[in-house]
Amino acid sequence: MAEVKVFPLCCVVQHYAWGKAGLDSEVARLLITGDPQAHIEPSRPYAERTLGQWIADFPACLGSKVKDKFHGQLPFLFKVLSVNTALSIQAHPNRELAARLHAQFPEHYPDSNHKPEMAIALTPFEGLCGFRPMDEILAFLKNVPEFRALVGSEASEELQSANGDPERVSLALKKCFTRMMNCEKKVFVDQLNMLVKRISEEEAAGKDTSSSNGDLLLRLHSQYPGDIGCFSIYFLNRILLQPGEAMFLGANEPHAYLSGDCVECMACSDNTVRAGLTPKFIDVETLCEMLNYRPAAVRDKIFPAVQDNSDPCIWLYNPPVPDFTGEAMATSISTHSDITLKRGTVLFISANESLSLQITSRGGMSMFRACCLL
Repeated sequence: MAEVKVFPLCCVVQHYAWGKAGLDSEVARLLITGDPQAHIEPSRPYAERTLGQWIADFPACLGSKVKDKFHGQLPFLFKVLSVNTALSIQAHPNRELAARLHAQFPEHYPDSNHKPEMAIALTPFEGLCGFRPMDEILAFLKNVPEFRALVGSEASEELQSANGDPERVSLALKKCFTRMMNCEKKVFVDQLNMLVKRISEEEAAGKDTSSSNGDLLLRLHSQYPGDIGCFSIYFLNRILLQPGEAMFLGANEPHAYLSGDCVECMACSDNTVRAGLTPKFIDVETLCEMLNYRPAAVRDKIFPAVQDNSDPCIWLYNPPVPDFTGEAMATSISTHSDITLKRGTVLFISANESLSLQITSRGGMSMFRACCLL
């Protein structure tokens, strides 16, 4: 077995409740085309497909540099996600915080590693990422009285007066977000119900509700009624990625996936600090304390792909972490292949191995590769 350096993988499919159902899911479509015998249940969610969990018995396949640096472990996880309902308002700790959380609360934070992530859109993909520019947050505080009621007039005015001073903005933004997230449940549920009622009535009357982010607020409330996370849309950027576009989620970056299909690559960890839009354990205090409170525009949150100098068909997504790099490959000229590839095929390629492709499909093909470049 150790001599086999390139071989197809059978991948695990997860049926989490947030996934798209049946053939609406890219995960299901990849599964059925890769395995025509697979049975897809129309009403069952097909949320996640993990692209490879084979390493432990043959660590030499990692190559000496990766094996030594990451102690014989694959340093990343590689997945396809099909998201139908929002995943939690969350952030991932850096290594220092991860070690501390793991030592104190191992039942909630099961390892001591960091968990940077990157999502590359396969279909139009929607998410929240990072704090909005100041003018957008201030506009919502003005136009959405229910939101302002949770933040409070004092904190709102402090944020307004800090505008233009990055250090004061960061402190004031932290104060505003923390106050909202720590509101008593009855208070924020009452305000959320008032907001939903107002927006629903305005929509019924044919009014424009964009100043209240009405369509997204109603959608999230329908998925997570009475959840404080619904108000996070007034703080966080709403990002719409087109296929091939990506977002990188470094340590302490607030984010949530909302809908769509993506390839996701992340450091090998299960450390997630959550505070809303989830039935799972939430840790509001840790999340509010750890976040990066630097406002930024949507365009600054889209992670750029760089075309490979040696092959114009390859685009490189190289985040500022050593754990992983992503590549998207379109049709490229090549020679032989001993393995027949179909849509949904997953290959494991050992370190220092090469692979030639012969394209027979008239429409070409797209491939995604995760690797560790040291």
